[in-house]
Amino acid sequence: MRAGDLVPLGRTGLRVSRLGLGLASLGGLFAPVPERQAAATLDRAWQLGVRLYDTAPVYGYGLSETRTGAALASRPRDAYVLCTKVGRVIEPGGTDTQPIWADPPPGVGPRLDYSYAGVMRSVEESLERLGLDRVDVLHVHDPDEDFATAVGEAYRALADLRARGVIGAVSIGVNHAPVAAAFLREAAPPGPDCVLLAGRYNLLDQSGLDELLPLCAERGVAVLAAGVYHSGLITDPRAGAPHGFGTVPADLAARVRAWWRVCADFGVPPPAAAVRFPFGHPAVTGVVVGARSPEEVSGTVDYLAHPIPGDFWAAVKARGLLPEGTPTPA
Repeated sequence: MRAGDLVPLGRTGLRVSRLGLGLASLGGLFAPVPERQAAATLDRAWQLGVRLYDTAPVYGYGLSETRTGAALASRPRDAYVLCTKVGRVIEPGGTDTQPIWADPPPGVGPRLDYSYAGVMRSVEESLERLGLDRVDVLHVHDPDEDFATAVGEAYRALADLRARGVIGAVSIGVNHAPVAAAFLREAAPPGPDCVLLAGRYNLLDQSGLDELLPLCAERGVAVLAAGVYHSGLITDPRAGAPHGFGTVPADLAARVRAWWRVCADFGVPPPAAAVRFPFGHPAVTGVVVGARSPEEVSGTVDYLAHPIPGDFWAAVKARGLLPEGTPTPA
């Protein structure tokens, strides 16, 4: 599978590359990224055919959006799909701060706001940071933070923006599959067009299969799978590695070691299995993977193209690493 293969994003009329670039890292996730390196990372993604980019106001408190807009400014606007998010406004004195951002702009912070007016303000400010007049996909970010307002006012704002052509598609960006399923069921018709699902459909966590992915397939809602490396645990499971876990639970560490063993037996790098796995489900359109350097982009592109033997997934199930009924890539 090639990173730059373009496919329809569900019913939206948009076409996205199979691989999307997640831009949280370029906002300084966990460690600062120099501006020149951020620009080079986006340039490498473009050179390798990536045409789907996912950012958010909260990523570095506006830094990621600003860098994304600058890097894409010279690209033909109709040649890529850009996603950003609503649910937090960035303002002086914002107190919903997150310690994961290494070097955010001084004096500002996020504030949760899923109100109609807050969403409209957030979109206007995102467009200004991006230097654009429209966004292709707009996610309601972490709607579980204020579900009632998010599924009511925020969704209504996005539906209005979609009707006016300011955005191309309405989406939700979630870390919890049941929240997304509830949102799809409760939002007013016609509902969201797609879902960005982080960390809940990968080699270590298939909870998206319980309800959400079948519901998306039934309704024609496209799924973008993120968090496929499980916060980096798949790529580097060593203690102390930058994988987002202070202490890796023993059972989870054992499963990672088992994945590494079966991958070694078949000559498949674990990240290659991780980036390919979500495509086994018919609802999954693309995979979004973060990167903080051109080398990391190149690595993920190579992993996606890495050949996987036909009997690999059967062996994985035989060893109990995936439930028997889990859909896997052909």
